[in-house]
Formats: sequence, structure tokens, C-alpha cells
Amino acid sequence: MASAVTDRAIGAIKQMVIDGTLKPGDRLPTESELSERIGVSRNSLREAVKALSVIRVLDVRQGDGTYVTALEPEQLLESLAFVLDLHQDSSYVEIIEIRRLLEPVAVEQACPHLVDEDFVRLEQTMADLDGSSTIEELVEADIAFHHLINDRCPNDYLSSLLDSLASSTSRARVWRGLTDDSAVERTLSEHRRILDALRAGRADLARTYAAAHVAGVESWLLQKGEPPVS
Repeated sequence: MASAVTDRAIGAIKQMVIDGTLKPGDRLPTESELSERIGVSRNSLREAVKALSVIRVLDVRQGDGTYVTALEPEQLLESLAFVLDLHQDSSYVEIIEIRRLLEPVAVEQACPHLVDEDFVRLEQTMADLDGSSTIEELVEADIAFHHLINDRCPNDYLSSLLDSLASSTSRARVWRGLTDDSAVERTLSEHRRILDALRAGRADLARTYAAAHVAGVESWLLQKGEPPVS
């Protein structure tokens, strides 16, 4: 029963945010006022506020009250990134599959929004790599390359989600690099195809190349299994 009442309080606050009664940055009414308005006890309201603060919808400021956060995508997806990190040892293939489905869309959408400065930075991520680069440097450059492109995707939720997925699969990419002598050469070649397509304004080709790039990691994981626990 207590859980149901807390859920009702969460739903009521959520609805207040959705309908604009509470806007990003607004201070919530006092605990007594809000609990009376919603029709729940103060204890249930406190539990609801605690739950919503965990997922970054509310910000509890000691001695100052409770506020609605900015509700930015990167804030709201932090809890998802945490969950992904907890389950990454048993979910690499599933997470990579999500990347394969979503990242090509982000690359395609980012294409018309990339400017000369972006292309310079993307070229630099590749120029920093050579035969002497460590696998950790390769993975770092790979994450930076995809982040730069995804950051130009106009869908903030999609780009933030992909950033979370990228960090959650970094160990799988390190493991692949350690067992694949051609990792640097292959990654640079695949990045070059994506970058050249983007520079040419060929969003359709960039999408295809991005899908093949991520699918290569997915296919390798399906053959090799999950990375060993470090």
C-alpha cells in the first residue's frame, strides 16, 4: 500500500511537470502544501521526491527546498548510464545491438549540421593514431570520433543515449583490440569512409558505413562471446 501511495505521488508530480504547473528551475511548494494538494502523507511525498531526485527530475537543496531540474537529456539519462554500467558484463551484445540500430540514424541526422571546424576535429582523432598507438588510445579516439558526430545530431536525447552506450561498451572494444592485430588499421579505414561520406554531404552513405562499423563489433562479439571479467 505504501508503495502504491508513493507511486501516486510520483505520478502527480510528474503530471505537474508535464502540464507546465511546474517548469524547469521552479521551486516545489512546501512539503505540507504539496502533500495536501496531492492527497498523500508527508512520508509518501518524501519517498516520491527522493525517487525523482535519483533520476534527476528533482534537485533537493538542503535548507533551500526542492527544485525541478533543467530536465536536460544528459541529466535524465544519467540513471540509464548507471544501469548500463552495472549490467555491462552480461549485456555487451545487447548494448552493441542498440548502438547498431540507433547510431546510423544519428550520423545521418548529424550530416547537414557538421561544419568545417567539426571536420578538422574529426580528422585530428584519426591523425593521432598510428601503428604505435595503444589499444586504450584507439578506444579513446574511437569514442571521441563518434561523440563529435553524435553531438551534431539535432535529437539531444538520441545523442545523449549514444554517449551512454559508447562508454558502456568501451571494455568490449579494448578486448577486441587486444585480440586483433589490425584493430588500428581497420578502425581508421572505417572512420575514413564515414568521414568522407559526411564531408561529401552523403548522409545516406554515412548511415550505411556507420551501421557496418558498429555491426563489425557486434559480429565479432557474437563469435567470441562476452569479454572476460577484469
